[in-house]
Amino acid sequence: MENKLTAIDTLAELESFLLQVENGGLGLTGVSGVGMATNNADGSRFVAVFDDKQQLLLAREITEEIFQNGQDMVRNGVGRKH
Repeated sequence: MENKLTAIDTLAELESFLLQVENGGLGLTGVSGVGMATNNADGSRFVAVFDDKQQLLLAREITEEIFQNGQDMVRNGVGRKH
């Protein structure tokens, strides 16, 4: 995985990360999607940001709990809070 920051271990932290991606706060260009996956080499879980060619732009490790409980948030997005 490319980005070895601390693993996301709360739903609030996952929401913050997704909002940053949605709002362009991470400086990424050409973002097309976000998904969760498992690293084949070591079984670790991560959330990944992809471009329109399905190339990985950014990845953040997540805990197993976040992988299990944050799937709807990643699938549906979090949008702006009112």
